[in-house]
Formats: sequence, C-alpha cells, structure tokens
Amino acid sequence: MRSETETMEIESTEEYRTNTTVHLVRISGDVEHMKESLASVVTHLEKINGRLRYAENSISSIKAIGITITTLLTIAIGFIGILK
Repeated sequence: MRSETETMEIESTEEYRTNTTVHLVRISGDVEHMKESLASVVTHLEKINGRLRYAENSISSIKAIGITITTLLTIAIGFIGILK
C-alpha cells in the first residue's frame, strides 16, 4: 500500500508530465506556424530580388547609354573646335 506522500508524488509527476506534453504540443504548433510564415517571407523576398535585379540592369543600361552619348558629344564638339 502506498503512503499519502507517495500518492501525491505520483499525482504530481503525472500532472507534470501532462503539463509538459501540453506545452510541447503548443510549441510544436507554433514552430509549424513559424515555418509556414518563413516560407511565405522567403517567397516574397525572392520576388523582390528578381524585381531589384531587373531594376539594376535597367539602371546599368541607362548609364551606359548616357556615357556613350556624352563621349560622342565630347568628340563631336572637340572635332568641330579643331575644324574651326
């Protein structure tokens, strides 16, 4: 036969196990939710990076065209100055 202290310890241990299991289930659910949210964020970032890459390429093209036009105008003005 168990004493009253042993019975309380067993109930306390069972309650602790139950509480621990409940907390682990909650944590597991939270982790799954975080994974889903993170996957959504990663997808969004990949889309933004694609748009940024396109914008950077456009800026590089515009710079190249500007440099080319500036160089051609400088050469033309210099050539006109030499002819006069």
